[in-house]
Amino acid sequence: MLIIRKTVTGIALAALATAWVSVAMAQEVKRYRFAYDQPSSTGYGIAGDLFSNKLKELSKGTMLIDQYPGAQLGQEPAVLQLVKSGDIEFCISSSANAATLTQQAGVMSLHFLFRSEDHLVKALGDAEVIKAVKDMVEDTVQGAHVLAVITLGLRHMYSKKPITKVEDMKGLKVRVQATATEDLMFPVYGAQTVHMPFGSVYTSLQTGVVDVAENGVNVYQANKHYEVAPVLSLTGHEANNNLVWISDKLWTSLTNEQKQWVQTAADEVAKKEPALAVGLEHQSADKLKTMGVQIVENVDKSGFQKLADPYLDKLAGALGPHAVKIKDLIRAVP
Repeated sequence: MLIIRKTVTGIALAALATAWVSVAMAQEVKRYRFAYDQPSSTGYGIAGDLFSNKLKELSKGTMLIDQYPGAQLGQEPAVLQLVKSGDIEFCISSSANAATLTQQAGVMSLHFLFRSEDHLVKALGDAEVIKAVKDMVEDTVQGAHVLAVITLGLRHMYSKKPITKVEDMKGLKVRVQATATEDLMFPVYGAQTVHMPFGSVYTSLQTGVVDVAENGVNVYQANKHYEVAPVLSLTGHEANNNLVWISDKLWTSLTNEQKQWVQTAADEVAKKEPALAVGLEHQSADKLKTMGVQIVENVDKSGFQKLADPYLDKLAGALGPHAVKIKDLIRAVP
């Protein structure tokens, strides 16, 4: 009986010890919110998955990401404020919406700053460009930091009618992102600008509040904007660049090892996402063609570029010294 009691006691103690270890391990596991306003089928989802998987691997499962796509936690300007306040840990925003925190981020929306998709991918992979963007945010934004620079490809215009040359823009109402660069450039083309949250674009195109919207091909497809604007004109007038953010509240609470895991995971995103996102653009274009969407590929960009080129240096200079440096570094990438 004594042997049985000892055996039972030993088993009980072992089970209790295992339970204690399990509880301790469970307490070490932390979950973080990662918010973005596009569907998970877009480049934002690619970024979210890459970041989540790498961080889980590096942290051995102790740092886990819960993704909130499709603006579940709000549109980008609102989410950026929540990241600054520490109420959301991670998010992705367009560089244009980042201009609500630091106007110099608007430099990445300069028209025809990027010469092609290949140039875009190479520029965003350039170490000096990445550092310059991070330095801009560190010097001008409080409460948040940038971990990576990514892209959804080039932006194009879509409406109910083709846009084949700059003259076709005259008098059209265009939904634009809320940046000084957009507010200046579209009127230069002869259009009128209208600001609204991304979530309102579909209805506004449908009702005629705006005539034209502009975004990447995959975003256009994923949000079904082709239903109300069935003509996609490949203007490629600017890049759809994006920033991956972390709240300062979280960043300062992490150990040095955890910070290294987070940054390494973000570096994985920066390395892989741009090329994958551009590939997604091509897949979406092929799919849209099979659905009967009219894609205008032979847009005469020369008129747009002739009007836009004089503003590259002027607008960057007006935004500030960080903007000028970023613009020069991007243009210098071969």
